[in-house]
Amino acid sequence: MKKTVILLLLLAMTLSLTSCNKATEDSYSSASAEQTTEQSQEVYSTKLTNKMTESELLNVQKHSLTLLDEPKEPQESKTEQEQTEHTVEVEFQSSDSEAIRRNIENNRDQLTDEEYEEAMKYLKSLEESDNKSAVSARYILVDGYIMPYMLPNSDLNYDGGEFEFTYSKFSADGKVVPETVHLNSFEDYLDWIRKSDTESGYTADEIEQDILRVQIAYDALESGVYEILPEGTVDVTDSSLYYDFEDGNGDYRDTWEFDRKAVEAIKDSVDEIDIYDKELDKQFIVHVTLPPDYDKDKAYPVFFLTDGIWRFGNCPELRKCMENGEAAPVIIVSLYYSYDVIDPDQGMRYEDLVINRSELLDFITDNLMPYLCENYKIDCSDSTLYGHSDGGVFTHYALFNSDNYENQPFGHYIIGSPALWGLRHYNTNMNISNDNFMNDYGYFDRNEKLDKTVFLCAGSLEDPDYADKYREGDDTTLEGVAKLKERLEAHGAELTYKLYDSHHYQYIPEMLVEYLKQMYPYNHNNTHQLLLNYNPASI
Repeated sequence: MKKTVILLLLLAMTLSLTSCNKATEDSYSSASAEQTTEQSQEVYSTKLTNKMTESELLNVQKHSLTLLDEPKEPQESKTEQEQTEHTVEVEFQSSDSEAIRRNIENNRDQLTDEEYEEAMKYLKSLEESDNKSAVSARYILVDGYIMPYMLPNSDLNYDGGEFEFTYSKFSADGKVVPETVHLNSFEDYLDWIRKSDTESGYTADEIEQDILRVQIAYDALESGVYEILPEGTVDVTDSSLYYDFEDGNGDYRDTWEFDRKAVEAIKDSVDEIDIYDKELDKQFIVHVTLPPDYDKDKAYPVFFLTDGIWRFGNCPELRKCMENGEAAPVIIVSLYYSYDVIDPDQGMRYEDLVINRSELLDFITDNLMPYLCENYKIDCSDSTLYGHSDGGVFTHYALFNSDNYENQPFGHYIIGSPALWGLRHYNTNMNISNDNFMNDYGYFDRNEKLDKTVFLCAGSLEDPDYADKYREGDDTTLEGVAKLKERLEAHGAELTYKLYDSHHYQYIPEMLVEYLKQMYPYNHNNTHQLLLNYNPASI
């Protein structure tokens, strides 16, 4: 018997889960023209207001570096435990033929002609049946977690043979399109899940955990051994009901990119901080690399690096510039997710740097930087925030929304190869206007001038790197950078602009070292001093 499972229809029935200095091209911007040389030699700490909640503060842990520790053995998850029984709970939904007809017609524009015809055939067969209603599993929980996949026997009538289902996916041009999958058996469905999980970047162990949970749910529906939940019991907004592979089940220190010998040489100068943000519901790792001869009674600028999984690996070389007298002492801070998180396809990174950029800026501005100012003496007005690619989208947002905050933790911003086309994709999918970020979030409508300095950079060879990602009407990365440069120059911003002979990310280590040396030049008193109109002979 052939069975058709129309997921788009199920979705409709709520069955699925779901300065005024002129800009230069070869020099880094320096202190404001109103600042005298004597004033620039003063080092001071900027006070920020810590807006962390009491629970967030209680959960902060500051300790020595653990990145070099051997990864911990994974803890057993509920689905890995050797147990003879698993709990399966099912919330059913009953829909009569009239309700189903209304849902089909109300959601006609979401269905292809073929899907609509299939839905109407199903409706006709239902109306010709004795009970004229359909009962199916709305939500299935295995060991307390909602199943991420629909099951072919969710209506208890599947005989184990052929079936097909339709699900939504993104096309190459970013549109949401339905795709129908025809399978010969439930075993083929398990293979399809394996393939889908692999494409999503899951590890082999994680994939088999997923398969196990699907099999447990399928067997329970076949045997009838499950607990029935009253309709309306499952709250899909409850995040605790969704299984998280990274929730204490892994240790991914070995995925961090760094030179072990180089990090071992500076490990005694690195503080590691575990910090949780309630707004993002994320646990972060912060590495604070202190400069040579660090004096807790002196104030230092912070060089803040996003994407710590890669950029902490640059800290030994940056610190060596200070040791060699090539740069003034600064505190280097890098931020990334906790060690039990793996993000192979960078989906979580995109989510927080691009989609959740407002919440991430709240966290850095009102939580993390104030906390750091309470534990280290920091000159915020001379501190720098760096971001590249999706991180460049974030620092662009952070710069042009900085005026909306009481706290001002940064005076300088590095916008590296901002992938603004990626932000445009998200906004388009969500039917949000692009004018906001293309107009620099209205900053210059609210302010006469930009009181921060900007270093805008990219790789001159990088546009082809993401040619397959651009849609019709998109600016390439370099086109977006060029337009941003024009806007900054038009508003008289303190801007430094440079294209490196490089592809998308290869220039970053060189750029960070160069920026450190030129933005924070060393003087013989080993005290940081911003040099007015600093202009190196060459870059």
